Amino acid sequence: MRILVSNDDGIYSPGIAALASVASEFGDVRVVAPDVERSSASHAITATCPLSYRPTRLNNSNLTAYRVNGTPADCVALGTHHWDSVDLVLSGLNLGFNLGNAIWHSGTLAAAKQAVLLGLRGVALSVPAGIDQDFEPEKPWIRQVLEIIMAESSLPLINVNLPRDPRGVLWTNVSVRQYDGRIVSTKDPQGRDVFWFTVKPLEPAEEGTDRWAVEQDWISLTPLRLDLTDEVQLRSVAQRRPLDRALAAATSPATSSQQAASAVRAEEAAAPTNL
Repeated sequence: MRILVSNDDGIYSPGIAALASVASEFGDVRVVAPDVERSSASHAITATCPLSYRPTRLNNSNLTAYRVNGTPADCVALGTHHWDSVDLVLSGLNLGFNLGNAIWHSGTLAAAKQAVLLGLRGVALSVPAGIDQDFEPEKPWIRQVLEIIMAESSLPLINVNLPRDPRGVLWTNVSVRQYDGRIVSTKDPQGRDVFWFTVKPLEPAEEGTDRWAVEQDWISLTPLRLDLTDEVQLRSVAQRRPLDRALAAATSPATSSQQAASAVRAEEAAAPTNL
């Protein structure tokens, strides 16, 4: 098995070395990660300048590793381009949880999502921010999580969060909560205005969610998907207001012509900065 390991904390983060070490027990491992920290990069890709792909060494490791001057998603795209037949992409260990709404801006999860976009399996793994000096206590739990993931091959995308002292492992939902996102203004040393974005949850975590599990000292495994369609609402609104569904059914084939598909792809390629 070929396992590509990436992250958003950067190639020299101790978390990625710990994850790669455990992953090497399950197959051949290659590490491809950003040359600097790219936390909260979300699923950004580099579309307006070239990328570099340079070999490097991880501390106390003989694993093959490369640094990229790009985002986590860039790293997975380049890593799979340079290494054929990758079976699994692992992203982490992120130094800080990716719970609930954090999945929207997480670079760690973006690397796993990029794997799924490329037809591969992707898994994001996160731990508390304060344990980056010693991962030995976490390694048996990481090993157990990887064993579970290997056995559940039908799940393409999984978000994993490990608490400080786990009691066990649970399947969970995403904790979607409302936040009081606000801007806090202050001054820099030169007296210029600068701003911090802050968020505070307005609701407690729901039972069975990723945040609730970690609060209760359980490892959270959340199966995700890339399709964000609200199927319940779609069925309801399509029945209530069908728009031009009848006309489309009568005039549009189930599969677009090659010419029509090519035209749309050309339009997408014409404006890469709008991605």
